[in-house]
Amino acid sequence: MTSASQTRTPAGGALAPPAGLRPGARAASRRAETRRKWYEIIGLTTPAVLIYVLFVLVPMGFAFYYSLFRWRGVGPPTEYVGFRNYTLAFQDPIFLDALRNNAIIVFGSLLIQAPVALGIALLLNRRFRGRSAFRLLVFVPYVLAEVTVGIMWKLILTDGGTLDALLRSVGLGGLVQAWLADLDVVIWTLLFVLTWKYVGFAIILLLAGLSNVPPELNEAAEIDGASWWQIQRHVTLPLLGPTIRIWMFLSMIGSLQVFDMVWVTSVPAVRSLGASATMATYMVDNGFFARLWGYGNAVAVILFAISFVAALLFQRFLLSRDIEGAITRKGK
Repeated sequence: MTSASQTRTPAGGALAPPAGLRPGARAASRRAETRRKWYEIIGLTTPAVLIYVLFVLVPMGFAFYYSLFRWRGVGPPTEYVGFRNYTLAFQDPIFLDALRNNAIIVFGSLLIQAPVALGIALLLNRRFRGRSAFRLLVFVPYVLAEVTVGIMWKLILTDGGTLDALLRSVGLGGLVQAWLADLDVVIWTLLFVLTWKYVGFAIILLLAGLSNVPPELNEAAEIDGASWWQIQRHVTLPLLGPTIRIWMFLSMIGSLQVFDMVWVTSVPAVRSLGASATMATYMVDNGFFARLWGYGNAVAVILFAISFVAALLFQRFLLSRDIEGAITRKGK
């Protein structure tokens, strides 16, 4: 026999409030629960929001403010020029060369690193003798400091350096180039160095994605008579889609903001002509060393705007499906 005060379960399956609880008390209880949830949200997000505001939004606000002045870093900025610094940047052929070089690095990194990293990741995902050592070797370049890698490749690629001596020793002296001094070759040399440095990161991400592919799917495809290539194309690659898109996003943003590797590896005289300049190196050369702080801040704002718009477009058209799939929604 059921007591009158016992909580009953309605047809929908949810527990009903106690029968003796008045509607006003139930509303107050719901409001208290809502307030408690908001207090938790505010308490957990406030530190992150404060850090983001102090170290991202506030510096960007100051950068935009100073970009409106012709200022050499001494005293308060007084000579207001409006958007003149932005106009000068887009009228400078060296800055346009830097934009072109960033575009080459972005698309070159995606087109070269993606197939190389995918092929090596698929190879390392199979069992063979020495697999662990090989995984370590392909990841070593990524964990090395950028300055170390830049100096190492500068010594290898300099005129009469290790690479030139190696080519001449095997009878390929005709291939010797001014790898870091030729205006037509240097950007492709830097792209090779960047690929060597960062392809290990792509491999590790893809290996992590491959570890989440259920082996039962591959076994079922093998039973159905699919070849190894068909399994990779129709089973593995679709399941790797979210991992590949995340890597593409990180690679794109990193390529737009690349600085240290290019700064250390390139020759200053060649960089000043725009052949090996990127937006970040151009900003430092023309803002810090030329002491044109207002102009340098304008370039920084342009770099931020391009990266921000690229991130929004990528998220809107390529990452939206992955983000929506990760959101848990209440039943309708």
